[in-house]
Amino acid sequence: MPSYYYPNRMGRVLMASMRQTLGRDRLNEVLHVAGQPQLGTSSLLPNNLEKRFAFETISALQAAVEQVFGEREGRRLNHHIGQGTFTLGLKDFDPVIGISDLPMRVIPLGVKFRVGLDVFARVFNQFSDQVVKVTDTEAHYLWVIERCPVCWGRRTDEPCCHLAGGLLEEATFWASGGRRFEIVETLCKARGDANCVFQIAKLPLD
Repeated sequence: MPSYYYPNRMGRVLMASMRQTLGRDRLNEVLHVAGQPQLGTSSLLPNNLEKRFAFETISALQAAVEQVFGEREGRRLNHHIGQGTFTLGLKDFDPVIGISDLPMRVIPLGVKFRVGLDVFARVFNQFSDQVVKVTDTEAHYLWVIERCPVCWGRRTDEPCCHLAGGLLEEATFWASGGRRFEIVETLCKARGDANCVFQIAKLPLD
């Protein structure tokens, strides 16, 4: 299996969100289970865009959270880690791509929402080895991950990309200027599907 990577900066953001969500002691426990104890020292990850944070590591961290906390609680925590990763990552990547004012632009919600999703996908496609495309149906946007780090190498009975779901939840909240939308992972590579696919309702919950 070939090796693919996130840039170090994305790895740093992910680790910061895990530390914020789990606390230092439980994070160290997760890192030990994942076989990545060295990640407890954040200084080992330079704050640059060099692609060195392996997909295998990201997947192992998600699986370890489920193992340490139990499947149900682990999935909830991974979702929360994803939310925090977006919030922290927006601050880190905005100077690179200049997107912080997007939700404030005076454009229709539907247009703003789609533009925000396209920009979010571009961040992954441009700076990492993750491959994402955005399509839509009459009622939904489809976030299609063709090369997914979150479930890389995993085998599960149901969709397990809860980190990605949390990221998407916060991304859509940001892109829409503060609205919440139903988001469901309908297909997952870990389950044997061709791609990981999230279905995002076009109409907000509120």
